[in-house]
Order: sequence, then C-alpha cells, then structure tokens
Amino acid sequence: MTDTRDSEFRDRPLRSFGRTGGRPLSPRQKTLMAEKLDTYRIAEGDGPLDLCAMFPGKEAFWLEIGFGGAEHMIAQAAQNPDVGIIGCEPFLEGIAKALGGIEETDLNNVRVWPDDARPLIARMPDQCLDRAFVLFPDPWPKRRQHKRRLVQADFLSILHPKMKPGARLRFATDVKSYADEALLTFVSDGRFEWLAASPDDWRCPPQDHVTTRYESKRLGDCKPVWFDFRIR
Repeated sequence: MTDTRDSEFRDRPLRSFGRTGGRPLSPRQKTLMAEKLDTYRIAEGDGPLDLCAMFPGKEAFWLEIGFGGAEHMIAQAAQNPDVGIIGCEPFLEGIAKALGGIEETDLNNVRVWPDDARPLIARMPDQCLDRAFVLFPDPWPKRRQHKRRLVQADFLSILHPKMKPGARLRFATDVKSYADEALLTFVSDGRFEWLAASPDDWRCPPQDHVTTRYESKRLGDCKPVWFDFRIR
C-alpha cells in the first residue's frame, strides 16, 4: 500500500533555498515580527489573490523573489510609489529587515510572503505582473545541488502566465555556472526575449539597479551579471 504522505513528499517541489533561520533576531526585530508581520504579510491559503484590493490605487504590480536583506525592494518601493511590490523571502532575518525598512520609510506599497515563492505565484491572476526580479538567488554551487536552483523550466512555466505581455524580468547572479544555466533556460523557453545588445548590458548594473549588501560581498566566482528579459 502506498503511503499518502510519501506520495505528497515525492510530488512536492524541491526547495530552492537553504535553512530559513540564521543569527538570532535582535530585540527590535523580534518586536517587528510580533507586531508588524501580520500587517504586511500576505495571508496563507489557496484562494486567488486580488492585487487591486491588496494595493488600492496602484498602477502596476512587481514581484521580487528572494529579497535577502530587502535593500533593493525597499529602495524600489520608495522610488516607485505608484507600484505595488510583493516580496518573497523564506529567511526570517530578511523578513525582519523588510519590516524595518517598510516602517522606517513609511511605505504603503509593499507586502511580504515569508515562504517559497511558487505557491504564492500559483495564486496570482494571469497577466498581472509588470516586472519581476530574481536577484542573486541561492546558487547551490555543487553540481549535485543544481537541481535545487530556482530557475528551471518548470519554474518558468509557472511564472510566465502571471506576467503581462511586454513585462520585464531581471535575473542576476555572481556564480558563472548559474549564469550560463539560467541564460540557457530563459532563452530556450522562447517566451523570454533577452534584451542585451552588447556585453555591457549584462556586465554593468542596470541604471535602476540598487546594490545590495550581499552583492557587495562578492561571494561568487565571477563578477555579477544581469540578464534583462521582455515577456513575449
């Protein structure tokens, strides 16, 4: 007899991130998590998301997957007040930092999802996203770990229907094997038009990019590269 729990485990997507804990939260971060998380988090459930109700009066909707310390997300939200931004990050310290940034800059256009992005994306209406960012995702550098990398064909099949025709997606990494693998995955899909016209378009940070603390550490094996795509 097949154990239903074993079947569910086999069918569950591989996690594309490591442990969700890290250094202990500071007293202020613990307070933010206790008092503010419910205000800014997206409620759990299986029902479809109503982004217009979530962000009243906003003209566009962006998604950042794996926002880390939230520097990029908070800066983009502050610079684009007419945009509703959803940030996904399973790392608890990152969520606490996002809450701190939201409170410090008095933002009303950010909501967070403290878990795997894929179930949330599945709840989004089709053709609702104007931009998406996947910046320096967990590289899973060992060859046997590559299957855990976020950018895979099945992930693109989930994300693409949620993006508007002509929407933009930005991917960045500082790991050469991931850069090569991700670019091939995007281009092979056929629905993501790579916008690079010259080497500088992927070697130099885009004008609207916000440098993050992780990026500044240069922990990868190559200089950061940025791939911008237009949705077909």
